[in-house]
Amino acid sequence: MIKSILFDSGRVLNMSSTGHWFIPPKFFEYVNKEKFLLIEKEKINNAFSNAQKYLFNEKLIKNRKEELKHFINFYKLFSENLPEIEIKNIEELAKDIVYNTNKYVFYDDVKEVIPRLKNKYKMAVVSDAWPSLENVFIDADMKKYFETIVISTQIGTLKPDPKMYETAIKSLDVNNSETIFIDDNKNNCMGAEKIGIKSILMSRENYDEDKEKYKEMLVVKDFYELEKLLQSEII
Repeated sequence: MIKSILFDSGRVLNMSSTGHWFIPPKFFEYVNKEKFLLIEKEKINNAFSNAQKYLFNEKLIKNRKEELKHFINFYKLFSENLPEIEIKNIEELAKDIVYNTNKYVFYDDVKEVIPRLKNKYKMAVVSDAWPSLENVFIDADMKKYFETIVISTQIGTLKPDPKMYETAIKSLDVNNSETIFIDDNKNNCMGAEKIGIKSILMSRENYDEDKEKYKEMLVVKDFYELEKLLQSEII
């Protein structure tokens, strides 16, 4: 019998409000938009990618103060790769991604279905993210539905490390076999499966393709389909 559900955050529960995880809401207050849009997308992507290498190497970040320090370095590296954009104030830009909780928005189906699931299941978030994620949930009035939010940088590892799932399982006081994990990444789902946690792949953008590609997995396109699947009790 399923007693608990673990959810990934990005592209499962919420998405970037700007369409890019590292472009916060006030990005163009500090970056010249006209100059930015003239740069080839490949060059922009490479600049973000090079800065991410630094950021993802910093596995242990305990709070938003530490997070801010690392995002200042992140945008410094980003700026060095794109000097033509002339970022006005790197520290303020970094503050926007750390402290502006409007950087992410929750999907409408999540806001509708999650309260109903809360009536039946213990729930937790398990996300490869930074400490500021918790404040996104708080300000959106969504944290109350989850008994814990496990954030990778606060425990020093990433999915599919078993420690990520097991930290949440321990907090919920349930068994692995009584738990379902929802993620948009196949490898993270397989990591959960390896330790006895049933998994479901959330595919909001490539549902038809992924359902055909990953026939060995349960694939859903949104929370309405997830809710129906849970009600069917075929898991």
